[in-house]
Amino acid sequence: MKYTIPCLFGLEALVADELRRLDLKNVRAENGRVHCDGGPADIPRLNINLRCGARVLVELASFPAPDFEALFQGVAAIPWEDCIPRDGEFPVKGYSISSQLHSVPACQAIVKKAAAKRLGQAYGCETLPETGDRYQIQFALIKDTAAVYLDTSGDGLYKRGYRAHNNGSPLRETLAAALVLLSRYRGRDPFCDPFCGSGTIPIEAALIAKNRAPGLDRRFAAQKWQSLPAKLWLDAAEEAMDQEFHGQYDIWGGDIDPSAVELSRHNAELAGVDDCVRFEVADAGKFHRDSDYGQLVTNPPYGERLLEKREAEALYRSFGKAARILPAGWRVLVLSSHTEFERAFGRSAEKKRKLYNGMLKCDAFFYHGGAKTEPDKG
Repeated sequence: MKYTIPCLFGLEALVADELRRLDLKNVRAENGRVHCDGGPADIPRLNINLRCGARVLVELASFPAPDFEALFQGVAAIPWEDCIPRDGEFPVKGYSISSQLHSVPACQAIVKKAAAKRLGQAYGCETLPETGDRYQIQFALIKDTAAVYLDTSGDGLYKRGYRAHNNGSPLRETLAAALVLLSRYRGRDPFCDPFCGSGTIPIEAALIAKNRAPGLDRRFAAQKWQSLPAKLWLDAAEEAMDQEFHGQYDIWGGDIDPSAVELSRHNAELAGVDDCVRFEVADAGKFHRDSDYGQLVTNPPYGERLLEKREAEALYRSFGKAARILPAGWRVLVLSSHTEFERAFGRSAEKKRKLYNGMLKCDAFFYHGGAKTEPDKG
């Protein structure tokens, strides 16, 4: 079986590493997605274990589709009856990039019609009830080549199940986990986030430190599929739980907003990591730690409007002064879309990496503690 894992731009290498650690074969990455080969048992393993991928798609076919007839025939040739039962609901969604077939609604209608024709012939009925479990069909048209998938995840994998409410922060769990992995945090040193918001980054750090699979506490679309025995899901969950670590961890989140701190504590409890994460009301501009080593990973407010940008820059200046007096063994990673972040922070990054927070283009800025101050020229 062929799998495709969509992901945020910039996270492809991390997702590829995750797939290799799960022993998937023929792993290959391209912009915004990673492909691999595996068996049916890997559907639950991927859904339960992936931290940075957006969802798990089973690739059913790939073929040239320069026109509607080619698209229809390619979809109709797929043995849909092998995976969708007579009463299965099969909605269609997709996208088109650099293709002659650029109308997504028209392509959706063609894919739906072709799949319905094949299923109707297989089950001997003119009308399909679609009253059963959902089998979400997805398609991607890229440079006149169509790829057709079934979505096994349902809700995106960023929905871990521990954040029923948030404080308006747009940072998804998959990106938060990616930031923790990019910081190379492995659970040994102190880990801090002084702009914790709803606690997503410290919670993901705790899950990584404990090696706890992020998908253990939620349901997936493919769990209802008749073609996947329940035992596969039970085995995958048991395998994941057997690999958990049980140790002592120093993970801290701070925020100046008391309601955010309270929400973070609630989310940590839902995630089952409240035993190893502490949250406190704290001013990031006064952040300090005496330990020789540690990781600081954070996503401070960006400031999208002019006044907010000025406020954000003042915040960065204050935070930058605090970060500069950290011991030299500390590593600092800051995610920001602010174009003047380095100037306001007071230091040029030692390394930068382009990432996307949803559709928002950002940079991950990497620093070490104890560096010299650069003048703020603003």
